[in-house]
Amino acid sequence: MPQTAAVISGIQRMVLYETRARYFLVGSNHAQTKHRVLKIDRTEPKDLVIIDDKHVYSQQEVRELLSRLDLGNRTKMGQKGSSGLSRAVSAFGIVGFVRFLEGYYIVLITKRRKMADIGGHSIYKIEDTTMIYIPNDSVRVSHPDEARYVRIFQNVDLSSNFYFSYSYDLSHSLQYNLTLLQRPYELWSAPPPLTKEEEHTQGKQDSFDIFEDEGLPTQVVYGLQNEPYYKYVWNGKLLERIKDIVHPDWLMYIIHGFCGQSKLLIYGRPVHITLIARRSSKFAGTRFLKRGANCEGDVANEVETEQIVHDASVMSFTAGSYSSYVQVRGSVPLYWSQDISTMMPKPPIRLDQADPYANIAALHFDQMLQRFGSPIIILNLVKKREKRKHEKILSEELYPAVINLNQFLPPDHRIDYIAWDMARYTKSKLCNVLDRLSMIAENVVKRTGFFINRSDFYCHTLRPDDRWRDVGGSVTSTGRLQTGVLRTNCVDCLDRTNTAQFMVGKCALAYQLYALGMIDKPKLQFDTDCVRLFEELYEDHGDTLSLQYGGSQLVHRVKTYRKIAPWTQHSKDIMQTLSRYYSNAFSDADRQDAINLFLQVYQPSEGKAHLWELPTDFYLHQRSTMALQHNRHSYTFWWSEGVLSYLPVPYDEVACENTMKTIKVRRMNQFDESVDIYTEFFKPYELTSFDDTFCIAMTNSAREFMPKSVGVDPSPFTVRKPEETGKSVLGSKSSKEETILQRKTAASAPPPPSEEAISSTSEDDSEEDRDDEGSVSQRSTPIKLLTESGESGRTQEQAMKEPYGRILAECPAEEDLLIYESFPLLHDWSDSLPLFSCMSTFREPVSHFKDDSIYAVSLPQVDRGSHEMFASHVMMGHGQMRALCREDMLMYREYVKNRYM
Repeated sequence: MPQTAAVISGIQRMVLYETRARYFLVGSNHAQTKHRVLKIDRTEPKDLVIIDDKHVYSQQEVRELLSRLDLGNRTKMGQKGSSGLSRAVSAFGIVGFVRFLEGYYIVLITKRRKMADIGGHSIYKIEDTTMIYIPNDSVRVSHPDEARYVRIFQNVDLSSNFYFSYSYDLSHSLQYNLTLLQRPYELWSAPPPLTKEEEHTQGKQDSFDIFEDEGLPTQVVYGLQNEPYYKYVWNGKLLERIKDIVHPDWLMYIIHGFCGQSKLLIYGRPVHITLIARRSSKFAGTRFLKRGANCEGDVANEVETEQIVHDASVMSFTAGSYSSYVQVRGSVPLYWSQDISTMMPKPPIRLDQADPYANIAALHFDQMLQRFGSPIIILNLVKKREKRKHEKILSEELYPAVINLNQFLPPDHRIDYIAWDMARYTKSKLCNVLDRLSMIAENVVKRTGFFINRSDFYCHTLRPDDRWRDVGGSVTSTGRLQTGVLRTNCVDCLDRTNTAQFMVGKCALAYQLYALGMIDKPKLQFDTDCVRLFEELYEDHGDTLSLQYGGSQLVHRVKTYRKIAPWTQHSKDIMQTLSRYYSNAFSDADRQDAINLFLQVYQPSEGKAHLWELPTDFYLHQRSTMALQHNRHSYTFWWSEGVLSYLPVPYDEVACENTMKTIKVRRMNQFDESVDIYTEFFKPYELTSFDDTFCIAMTNSAREFMPKSVGVDPSPFTVRKPEETGKSVLGSKSSKEETILQRKTAASAPPPPSEEAISSTSEDDSEEDRDDEGSVSQRSTPIKLLTESGESGRTQEQAMKEPYGRILAECPAEEDLLIYESFPLLHDWSDSLPLFSCMSTFREPVSHFKDDSIYAVSLPQVDRGSHEMFASHVMMGHGQMRALCREDMLMYREYVKNRYM
């Protein structure tokens, strides 16, 4: 099989130049060795005219082109004062093109920030964008409502949790992206024939038939580029107008949700834990305004959360060890809503439309079977017992729908339904909510399995674990695949759902670390550095998703359900509830209009009602209700064709003819920078700094969570008591940032002027700061100053304050002073003087050997048994083993008994 690699986008930097008649968008790769040019016409008032010449320019050719354009567009030939070509803006990518009632706008990314790194593939967060009107002012036809549409469009804050990557497909899971590279070579579809321009660009040697070069796998690299999963792409409609016109390098797809990465240090070995949440762009909106599902099976607040664990000491996808686990949250897949005409904390739930054959649920679970395979496990956390029916309405409708769909599925692939009233268990003093969730999580992870790109360790066979033996999924020659998914929901899919997903993710993390050989049992305890780090990552994830959908951060957190939250947390919960209520009452309608306009669910035009004039957006999201369906979906065979044939493996990941059509194969040179992740990440062609290369400010388990006191077990899997942890562990994120800021300020500040300030500062320091600073100062204390502190009238205390800023509690012992006084003599001794003659200075010998110095060392006495043991060890290396005696067998049995029994 030939070498394969993911294609890195050839355009990562852009400069927009403008003339009166055109915009010229010059894009280049990161090394600025290859350039492409887009020509955008500015004389069309309402149409978008873009020309891509498909030519790859060198740096010199681009300079010559720009100089010719500058010269040709001047008002008067030879006049140096008036430039014909001006530089408008620099950018890192195109978000898309949008039109309201006048001409088109182009939206460009002007600032970015690196958030994570997966196998050398960088993931960026959009920090700032710019929106530029394309037509020239001379041809612009003004419309009075244009400015209002622009304001609504810009209400979608692109600098808030939108992410992209030049080389990694964020719309798909890691399992999909890595199995894509391993699909059989025979099933790849041949790429379309090259045009004359492409032949001129790539050279005639690159015009090829993909099936001819099987004899030269080491000299040709095939780059695989895949179509994104448009359900999680948020600028798909904005790029639709130019998708078939421009080169694929210009297209960059963004996702909305969350991306965070933390570093777990296991005895110095770095392990990166990455959390990626993809929010669906179908039926997207805000709480109370988007509930249930639309007529195509897309549910509100649908988020796919993936946790990726990989050994960061090896960067390559092919050589490194990578593992991932995926779970989903989403609204109950029914026609339901909540009446917000009279705003109250809990508006009544109502079922909008009868669905006796569960058609909407069938469409939704059909999508899940295609993407995740089987089993589909539903964890429904809504209330079961209520004095007045509220949440219970949804459970009473969802359970019969699942029963109806299951009767047509094969028994091995039926949908599992788990209903558990989490709110009722929380109020009970006798029940532990997290223990019950832990049991559910263990069962779920064992059924679905997880993805890992390496085979099992041999030690797992030698020392089998009962939990590991029952793990499901699909086992392949190269590792394991996750088959099926857990779908969690409550009413809002915010607080309860996030805690349940955290417990499932914690259980999956234990199996992932065990499969990577990091721990000896697939089990993680609370109050360990590893779980604290993972909990903080999940709370950031939950807060972000809750702000996007509900308008406030999480109200109930993991600490709330563990019942260890401090008393100050209750007041914060009340404030978050009020914030959520205010957002739902006053700002959600404007946010919903902005989302509808950004996703092009509503496209303004002349003679059409304006967006703010619509009484409801129901028909924008339920388009098929406006027309009769000619091809009605079957109520019995409710799944798509071919899905059941490959279960439990998801249909989207099967190497069949239909799925391979989405893959584009490009032949490249082995040393082509567009597939060379090493060159892309480390950038050897330019002068870089460590700050630029390693610019991700990740949470570090050793720095943030491990206690700083001496003698602490550095393992991140050790359970620590609350009093053992540092202030940064028990405090909030703001207190941690505050502590770091205080340390930086203290390090850069001048020494205090007075004794009172010094003494008060040392008393107010935290215990953690004392350990850090005190240990350093004691090790670096020249004790000679303590014995000679009487010079020039200074007291011993004053001599100690000046270099160290504090007074030691007591002077060193006399024995310590004698030991220190002997060390300066080492520098004064001549080479001819034997070192051991001065050992009498010390009170105790430092060695048990008679001669032990840099000049001579006495050989240790070795008995006969040690000689025989060493000889047998050497012979064993040559393949000659001695016969085991009875003592050896007894010793081995005793070892096995003590270690495993």
